Amino acid sequence: MPYIPPEVVAQAREMDLLTYLRTYEPQELVHFGGGTYCTREHDSLKISNGKWCWFSRGIGGYSALDYLIKVKEMPFTQAVETIMGKLSATPPAFSPAPKVPKEKVLLLPQANRSATHAVEYLHHRGIDYELINFCIKTGRLYESYPYHNVVFVGMDADGKPRYANQRGIGSDFIGDANGSDKHYSFGIPAAATSDTLHLFESAVDLLSYGTLQKLDDKGWRSENLLSLAGVYKPRAKIEESSLPAALVRYLAEHPHIRHVVLRLDNDATGRIAAETIKTLLPRKYAVTVDIQPPPQGKDYNDCLCMRLGLPITKRRERSKER
Repeated sequence: MPYIPPEVVAQAREMDLLTYLRTYEPQELVHFGGGTYCTREHDSLKISNGKWCWFSRGIGGYSALDYLIKVKEMPFTQAVETIMGKLSATPPAFSPAPKVPKEKVLLLPQANRSATHAVEYLHHRGIDYELINFCIKTGRLYESYPYHNVVFVGMDADGKPRYANQRGIGSDFIGDANGSDKHYSFGIPAAATSDTLHLFESAVDLLSYGTLQKLDDKGWRSENLLSLAGVYKPRAKIEESSLPAALVRYLAEHPHIRHVVLRLDNDATGRIAAETIKTLLPRKYAVTVDIQPPPQGKDYNDCLCMRLGLPITKRRERSKER
């Protein structure tokens, strides 16, 4: 095995995968959405924030060198020589791999001893007790102390809380907990593998849809459910817009998803958001824009309340971009 000086190895490791593909193999690079890319050969290999992960194989890394060794299965010395050879043939047109941003530290609101107020608030909005209890048992829902807000928790693939959205009981207060990462929003995965993902603006709409499914004797956990915890507002020009961060992350971590159903609000903002997401999603996804307007109201909680004969809760919706 030829000897390679440590300083040469260190220089090879400086090149991140995105720069390598952009500079030397641009035909292999595919823009997935936002700041995320995949490769033409492996669509489950995602590149984002200076890192890459091949989700279908459960491997990943930071540098182009890692990629050549782990994905292309090159011997170590050949991988180093490949990078250094390209650098010597082409003037360096890259900057060192960007520093990976520090992981946000989520500051969850203190939990109340019981969730009585939160449970009754949601049930008065029509949400079925079974769905509420499931969310409480799995850590996706609790009541805060001392303000008694409903807290909806978004988790990563390991079940670690990464996002929390608070909704006031008896008030218009809606806000994210400090340190929330909007890549991880409130969602409920299918009980068994499903290739369909339903997307909602809010956790309440998600739970309302699940309740409607149960009322129709359908399995409310038969397909994947994900909320954006707020209004998605694209830019005026679609080509300058990015997909919602939570959707990009979810699709990257669930490469088996093939059908996305957009169940956003039935108003001008919701319709524009749905059409933008439909346009930006790669063609490998079958996208359905499924907005079923009730006689009055604009979202799935309105639909549910009207079906159950409950008063529709009037509230201000925040318009923070997701």
